[in-house]
This record gives sequence, structure tokens and C-alpha cells, in this order.
Amino acid sequence: MSDFYKKILDNNKQWVENQLKIDPNYFKDLSQGQNPPLLWIGCSDSRVPANEIIGAKPGEVFVHRNIANMVVHSDMNMLSVLDYAVNALKIKHVIVCGHYGCGGIKAAMGNTSIGIIDNWIRHIKDVYRLHHQELNAIENETDRFNRFVEVNVIEQVFDLAKTSIVQSAWMNGQELTLHGWVYGLNSGFVTDLNVNFSSNKDLDDVYQLEF
Repeated sequence: MSDFYKKILDNNKQWVENQLKIDPNYFKDLSQGQNPPLLWIGCSDSRVPANEIIGAKPGEVFVHRNIANMVVHSDMNMLSVLDYAVNALKIKHVIVCGHYGCGGIKAAMGNTSIGIIDNWIRHIKDVYRLHHQELNAIENETDRFNRFVEVNVIEQVFDLAKTSIVQSAWMNGQELTLHGWVYGLNSGFVTDLNVNFSSNKDLDDVYQLEF
């Protein structure tokens, strides 16, 4: 057994002991079920832990993560998580959280082939195409990179609002608000991009579903 593998097993045991010292019923209570108010759609990047960023405890955040926090309309994994969160858990908020310095966004700005992930990154490139005039006008590469991270989050919030799952919830009068954030790796702070939806009225008519 490698030293690293043994260490993470030992860390788990120590973590359990620490939690039980604070609350002997900690795991018993957790096992009774979950009732989180929030679904977090974030990046798979190891530096962006959803619970820690917002100071949430286990059981308080339902989480879906993928490369560059994408909301792809044909991604059954994401849609299944969204459907369960909205229709079973009755969550009230969905946050799409990107982060500055995102490797997926950076890859989408270039042409280097990485492998099968190229097919995923194509979705990110589509976002660049939609905003190419604004992005290409930014001469500083770092500033352009940061703005691309932001507009990608904004587009993913729009794509969430376009889903039949979200629109059906709104049509049924369910309280549900979508938000777009960007996390700063070098500061720890999140930036609210002020893209907040609680109905489909801000979508183009072609996306507004009738039930």
C-alpha cells in the first residue's frame, strides 16, 4: 500500500473521530436523509470545493461538477441531477459557479488537441463564438481569459433556464432561482455576475415552453 493511499485512509478515520467528538449523533443524523436548499453546478477542478467555499456542511449542498461547469442540453448526467434536485429535493436555488484560471476555458481558447475531452471543449468554444466580438476586442490575454470565464457562466445559466425541468417548475409555481458566480482562486471570494432568473420571461420567445 502506498504512503499516500494509507494517509487518506488514516485521514478518514481521524475525520470521523473529530466529528464524533463534536457531535456523537453526527453521522446518525446525516443518514436520515437530505434536504439541501441549493444545487451547485461547478467545475471539476480540485481547487473549487463547493461546500467549503460557502461554508456549508454536509447535507446542505447538492453538487454536480464537470469540466468548466457546463450545462449541456444532451448531458443526461447533468439533467438527471437537475431533475432530482428540482423535483425530488425541491431545492430553491441553483448556482452555476465557474472560476478564474479554469483549464477547460483556457483549452477552448486554443487549438491544441488533448484527447476525447476535445469533444466536450467544443461546447465551450461555441460560447466563444457567440461572444467573439466582445472577447476579441480585449487585447490583454489574461483579461480576455477572465471575461471568457464570466460569459461562459452567464451562458450556462441561460441554458439552465431553457431546460424543460426548470421551466416546468416555474410553470407550477415552484420557488426556484438560478444564479451565476465566478470564484477567485487567488482570493477565495466569489463574484455574483448578477444573472439571476426566477422565470423564463428573460428568454427569447423560441425557448419559452408551454405546458
